[in-house]
Amino acid sequence: MAGNAQKMPAGLRFAASGFVIFWLILAAFPFIWTFWGSFKVELDFFSLSDWTNALTGERTRAAYDRPFTGAGYYGSWIQEEFWRNVINTFIVCFFVVCTSLTIGTLGGYALSRSGYRYTFWLLIAALIFRAMPPITLVSGYLLPFFEWKIWGILPTTIIVLVAINQPFTLWMLHSFFKNIPQELDESAKVDGCTQFQAFRRVIVPVMWPGVITTGLFSFLLAYNDFAVTSMLLSESNRTMVPEIAAYLGTTYTEGNVMFAVSAVVSASVPLFILVMFFQRQIVSGLTAGAVKG
Repeated sequence: MAGNAQKMPAGLRFAASGFVIFWLILAAFPFIWTFWGSFKVELDFFSLSDWTNALTGERTRAAYDRPFTGAGYYGSWIQEEFWRNVINTFIVCFFVVCTSLTIGTLGGYALSRSGYRYTFWLLIAALIFRAMPPITLVSGYLLPFFEWKIWGILPTTIIVLVAINQPFTLWMLHSFFKNIPQELDESAKVDGCTQFQAFRRVIVPVMWPGVITTGLFSFLLAYNDFAVTSMLLSESNRTMVPEIAAYLGTTYTEGNVMFAVSAVVSASVPLFILVMFFQRQIVSGLTAGAVKG
């Protein structure tokens, strides 16, 4: 009876499949189109006379004797030294993720096991802080950073990104810890563990998918940030997103816009690989809160 109830009429199943395929094509089209266009010249990819030039590569063939070229990638990575921005991005992301997870894991665990009333108000204060637009918070850092002559460098940007990201990390990890029975802590203590040993050896392995999911969101915040990094980093220390915006700001120079297109593809590929690699942990972490341990 249950099997019959779960069967879907052929017409409805065909319509649902068609809708999913259509949605996937619609969602993936901008990325596929940008990837394809990154191997063309500007006059093809942004052709106003005939959009099919972006497919055939007519001007690209005239310039390079072939319908595809890596000139955009050479211009961004070698000529404009985009690799420096990539290194800066991963330095920022590494320290933001490590710092946010360390503080968030310890803080989230402590708050989830605390019986004091102030725990709720601490979480509410963190939520209010997270709800504020990041740009309003950054403005408060500018004056002291200029006075102390620490504006424009990576460490100060990392500190600000951690401060902005920490409330989210704390809330997310706190919810994961709340779904882990406190009896696990007590059983570990009966076996001779201290509070920290119980946390490290028993609790953290159980909620590892939640740590990975939270770390990935922290990584994405730092990786995709524009407002904070564009205001707090000097030109020589830019991360990828502000540098791509800088390419778009120099479109009066022919070819520079293709530097931006190639840089966008270069910045998107690591995210795709990262999500595909951690997809199981992400799904496990996101669904962990739906099941009470």
